[in-house]
Amino acid sequence: MAGWDDDSPQLRRNLDKVRVGLRESARRRDKPVVELARQWHRDTMAGLDVPKKEYVGRFRGEPSAEVPVYIGAAEGVPHADVEAQLKKFEELLQEAIAVLDRSYRAGAELDKDGVAAVTDVAGWTHAEWVRIHPFANGNGRTARMWADYVLVRYGLPPVVRLRPRPDDGYGAAGERAMAGDWEPMARYIRRKLLELPPATPRTKRR
Repeated sequence: MAGWDDDSPQLRRNLDKVRVGLRESARRRDKPVVELARQWHRDTMAGLDVPKKEYVGRFRGEPSAEVPVYIGAAEGVPHADVEAQLKKFEELLQEAIAVLDRSYRAGAELDKDGVAAVTDVAGWTHAEWVRIHPFANGNGRTARMWADYVLVRYGLPPVVRLRPRPDDGYGAAGERAMAGDWEPMARYIRRKLLELPPATPRTKRR
């Protein structure tokens, strides 16, 4: 059985399944709830060798997942605080998404202000998930799924790849996220959009 983070055929199949589901959910404009991420985590880890099976699909602080996490020298949010911080994350995300939904109807092409607003929300969502580190493992992938979800919801291409882990500034933005600074991740996402081939539609000219 392949390891949970190995570049295996099973993991690639799992991620393909998750991509399809989350993009369909984003295009339907489903309400963004943390339970989406719980299911993404379960689907991603299916059939893989995970150090502790009880961690799969469980947020830290829940029974059998009362564990600390460390990202380099930085410690993630204490497991006793994860539930409250996820609740706040969900509330703030839903507020931001509600504003965007009112401003940009489904299928509408974004203007430059719209792209800036959406990438800010995508960057914040990614960075805040990394900062909280709700799972014992697999948080980076899940954070990239959240960014994918927000971008696709408003018709933008999912430029933050799930695998392999992005480089070219992504790691540095993640480090800033651990310190509570989400703006570097938003700037990273905007840069990746600008790096797309010119033929790829991104904004509506005004």
